[in-house]
Amino acid sequence: MSKRSWPFVLGGLLVALLLAGVVSNYASAHPDGLDSSLLKGCTVNADHEITGGSCPAQQAKDHELADSPLADYGVRGVSNGFLSTGLSGVLGVLLTFAVGGGLFWLARRRGPATDPAGGAGDPTAGDPATDDPATDERRARAAGTR
Repeated sequence: MSKRSWPFVLGGLLVALLLAGVVSNYASAHPDGLDSSLLKGCTVNADHEITGGSCPAQQAKDHELADSPLADYGVRGVSNGFLSTGLSGVLGVLLTFAVGGGLFWLARRRGPATDPAGGAGDPTAGDPATDDPATDERRARAAGTR
């Protein structure tokens, strides 16, 4: 990665950490469209518990990973809800950044590009700063070919 890219990447990481760590605590606690459609036909109380009727949500079960350390948008063992949600978001961003960065690191180009004929490509080909006949002339004179 070029030196010019690092401020952009670090700025994006900082914004993502800020959103995940602070702003995520202000997300709506009301059920989304899927939850509300699954509750059609049932009556619920103020705590969103089903008290009567018949609806698809009555067959819902806990997820297999419901007891994992970052389940339910929080960190198990942290009693402060604001801190737990923020910490969960920050950990998620860092984990995602680490996995994504690792995959990009593995997939990076490790040598000069080759042209379709199989030879090594010109590292300055396609560069607007070097696609200049005057620059080509100076290079040729410096190499002693003109």
